[in-house]
Amino acid sequence: MMMTARKIGKHTMKKWIFSVLLMFCTIPAVAQESNDSIFKGRIENAEYQVWIEMNFYENNVKVPQQAVLGELPGYFGAKRDSRKWPILDADIKGNTATITLVNDYGSEDLVATLTHNADGTYTLVQKSGSTLKIAVNNKWVKIPKKLVLKRP
Repeated sequence: MMMTARKIGKHTMKKWIFSVLLMFCTIPAVAQESNDSIFKGRIENAEYQVWIEMNFYENNVKVPQQAVLGELPGYFGAKRDSRKWPILDADIKGNTATITLVNDYGSEDLVATLTHNADGTYTLVQKSGSTLKIAVNNKWVKIPKKLVLKRP
């Protein structure tokens, strides 16, 4: 009888150790999952009527009317302009992503950072290259070098 109790004790101890190890292994995965939604979805700026559609994790966003480009990290769009600025790449470091955008003709490009702020908003800062602009009533409207966007 003592031999059986000892086997049960070892088996129970192994299960307990395995459970604890499994718990510690899944904690970073759960924490990572919540961060994997920061640069995914749609963010907007109501004043300029512009938005960014993005998924910097899976790079699976299709730009409307530009299927030839395939799946990308995202694009910059405007309500008053049908043209899009595709996002060619996105490099995430913490709460900031460095992105490269190009206009729909490929004649202008720029590098910008998109930062997720503590208050839940995002700040797009144009760092180098061309100026981000949209056409409104047949006139170019420059988007400010620093633009705050938020989830709809």
